[in-house]
Amino acid sequence: MTQLPLPAPPSGAAAEPRLTATPTPGRRTGALGRLWAAYRRERAGLAGLTVLVLIAAAALAAPLLTGGRSALSVVDAPGLPLSPPSWRFPLGTDPYGRSELALLAWGARVSLAVGLLATVLCVAIGTALGVLAGHLGGRTASVVMRVTDWFLVMPTLVLAIALTAVLSHSLATVVLAIAVTSWPRTARLVRAQTLAVEGRPYLERARALGAGHLHLTARHILPAVAPLVLAQSTLTVAGAILTESTLDFLGLGDPSSVSWGGMLQDARQAGAVSAGQWWTVLPPGLAIAVVALGFTLCGRAVEAALDPRRAGGEAR
Repeated sequence: MTQLPLPAPPSGAAAEPRLTATPTPGRRTGALGRLWAAYRRERAGLAGLTVLVLIAAAALAAPLLTGGRSALSVVDAPGLPLSPPSWRFPLGTDPYGRSELALLAWGARVSLAVGLLATVLCVAIGTALGVLAGHLGGRTASVVMRVTDWFLVMPTLVLAIALTAVLSHSLATVVLAIAVTSWPRTARLVRAQTLAVEGRPYLERARALGAGHLHLTARHILPAVAPLVLAQSTLTVAGAILTESTLDFLGLGDPSSVSWGGMLQDARQAGAVSAGQWWTVLPPGLAIAVVALGFTLCGRAVEAALDPRRAGGEAR
């Protein structure tokens, strides 16, 4: 049976739009809306986000709340050293006579900034190496994963201490030390996700159409691993802040800046712990614990919101 040819479209008719896999702004907005809707159902995640927003607001408003950087001056300290909490100093004073409340607000700026910057650098390194190993494979993957395994077996804190001890004591050194020692976990997760994406049919079709490595990575692989990177980033911030506080407590941070770990170091050097002067230790210690817990709760909530099994169950 002879098949009749289909009639050609009129010459003036518009060409039929071609389907594309590139996400449009509307689709991106819809995906973010669905993510936020799923995140709002996690009460622990909302509590952690609320705490982090309040602490970030206090850190940004530190110059207004404390009267400027003069509150950090050791020479012109407004109070007596190690004074207990009072109406004038609600959290007491440090060994130099400075307000612990003012130091807590200024320390939040340093601790949050270092934790976020170190996380961005750590995730960038881990994502780049993970995608490289998962996409190219072969000897490239073997070399990258051997280096990753070497960093994984090394004690993270010991390696960070060694780096900060060799390099100059500055915030940039602390950020670099945290990022260099924390990227392997992200690299392994991203490589596993990249290998899963590599077997999908649309990637094979893109290769058949002549797509290069850059196009495949930017248009297909990175959007697929982005949710995993987002969840991992939120969890990485907590560890970065703990590492930064530990380095400052050991005296390996920037001596010219005020941080929560530096406050604990000043209290230890002044013998405040053995003297029972709790107000020099408890506020910065609780601040570190609360911020780390807040980021951990947010990370777990993001993981739950991005879980496809949960989304599938809700759709059914």
